[in-house]
Amino acid sequence: MDDPKSALLPLVTIVTVNYDQPEVTCELLRSLGKITYPSVEIIVVDNASPTRPPDMIAEQFPKVRLIRSKANLGFAGGNNLGIYEAHGSYLLLINNDTEVEPGFLEPLIQKLERDPTIGAVSPKIRYFYQKDTIQFAGFTPMNPVTIRNRGIGFNEKDDGQYDEDRETSFAFGAAMLLPVQVVKKVGLMADIFFLYYEELDWIQRIRDAGYRILYVHDSIVYHKDSITTGSLSPLKIYYLNRGRILFMRRNIHGKTALLSILYQIFIAVPKNLSVFLLKGQFSLFKAYARAMGWHLKNCCNPALHQSPHLNT
Repeated sequence: MDDPKSALLPLVTIVTVNYDQPEVTCELLRSLGKITYPSVEIIVVDNASPTRPPDMIAEQFPKVRLIRSKANLGFAGGNNLGIYEAHGSYLLLINNDTEVEPGFLEPLIQKLERDPTIGAVSPKIRYFYQKDTIQFAGFTPMNPVTIRNRGIGFNEKDDGQYDEDRETSFAFGAAMLLPVQVVKKVGLMADIFFLYYEELDWIQRIRDAGYRILYVHDSIVYHKDSITTGSLSPLKIYYLNRGRILFMRRNIHGKTALLSILYQIFIAVPKNLSVFLLKGQFSLFKAYARAMGWHLKNCCNPALHQSPHLNT
């Protein structure tokens, strides 16, 4: 950050959210300390960690700005809290359970600097514990009825088959870079999501504003994946399914929205509840039912369609 060349480069604000994982967050910060792009500021938002306070982060990384939230604001709200305090021309949102290649930031910055029609970029993301295996090389479009899409390259061995930059339907919330001017235009992530689908909703709004989204192949990030939420935990089932229908309610309209609602009522919901029951996964059954109940309770809540905005 003390490199005189940094004065000639756009400042990038790196925001990551910590929740009860100070060691994991410190591993990310050590990784970021080795990057070759000099003009950065780093903000860590602690989302009111209940058992593992972030003191370790403050002690080991005094130059990193640590914001202590008084409440757990979720992925969207925690990142938004960091964005409000950002000074950069670009915002890099990155999961705390990632580590980066030293030169990962330059290819992302170059894409955005050269083309103002691009609203967000994401790097190639590989698994941290299987570094030859891809997690993300782009996303397919969202099916407007089922509200599902597919990760391109997911779980494939990286043999260079995705070594070409390409337009993608969505960026990946584990690591994405956006110009601040785009955020000022479209607003922040809708914090009503809390977890899951919030970045897809955000990117959909960015695309609706006329911007393109790019996957950048020569920027590499390694993801440890699901350290905080766990695999198929009740927390994940609740917010994933609540978020899926919330995305539909905010982004699908007209006759297609009606088809999507009918699909959820008569196909998706009965199927998922039946599977959890037949497998004896009663905690997941309850979490899924709670997610559906949340939507019934909030069927007419105008806050579902609102998003916070940056002051311009």
